[in-house]
Amino acid sequence: MNLLEEFVGGVHITTPQLVENEEQFQQNLANTLVEETAVTVNVRLAKSLPLPMENDESRPRIDLVVFIINLTSDKSFESAKASLKYLDPGYFLGKVCFMATNARHASVRTGCLDALRQLAVLLHCPLLFAEDQSPEGATSSARRLLTILKVASGLVPNTTALYLSNLTRCTVPPDIDQPTMTTAITFLRACWPAASKPAFSPMTLAITSVIS
Repeated sequence: MNLLEEFVGGVHITTPQLVENEEQFQQNLANTLVEETAVTVNVRLAKSLPLPMENDESRPRIDLVVFIINLTSDKSFESAKASLKYLDPGYFLGKVCFMATNARHASVRTGCLDALRQLAVLLHCPLLFAEDQSPEGATSSARRLLTILKVASGLVPNTTALYLSNLTRCTVPPDIDQPTMTTAITFLRACWPAASKPAFSPMTLAITSVIS
């Protein structure tokens, strides 16, 4: 299995990986991100994970993985969910973010939005909502994403990705079933079966228990 792994090393270029099955919003978002002047942003795009094996050795460290999900498409959500198992578990310590588009569209099913919220809560990940129909929407989304990206890249002193993730993680309304720690562990072990990749390490599970 070709896991996207977190490389450890000095910070140089900050590199987000935008993952969007339908490729509708990621290019606009990427174009806006690279206009940032305070830090060099090297945006990488993909429809889904795993990434191709070609150039795997020379691939730069990925600082933040952003799953862009179109709420009017069940396939978009299922593709993102299926891609999670190709991430190294270390990414779930503050280096994964979900971004939802078309949240105000008339064809959005409430169940799809609830499922995405529960997934974000389960994995202790931020959930951003993006207005993808205008340049202003892309700019606003990029600005919010840059805040998370800079922290995940180690560019903000005295702040860690895990700490920011704990502050900005998604919550669900009281009328929606709240994911439990047991549910989280079951889901994570299903993503990383023992035959291919160890489930969350004891350290990761311990940290997740503390912040839940």
